[in-house]
Amino acid sequence: MEQRKHWWNGKWGRSARKDVYLRVSGDQWYVEQRAGGAEGVSHFFEYSSEEDALNTVRMLLAAPGDWRELSVRPPAR
Repeated sequence: MEQRKHWWNGKWGRSARKDVYLRVSGDQWYVEQRAGGAEGVSHFFEYSSEEDALNTVRMLLAAPGDWRELSVRPPAR
């Protein structure tokens, strides 16, 4: 699975931090909504098109917060 994008709500601390990830594997697109940092709770959404996945990302990023896109490292070769 390849991670394409990552957004963060700009808040520190387990109770305040939220992340949204966009990933792809073959023809399937995945959105992960995580609350609470690395040890937090995640909800997953699966789509057959990038457009549908991005619609969910846009909806999730409409939540309050200073959302910013974080860099994604290119895959190792």
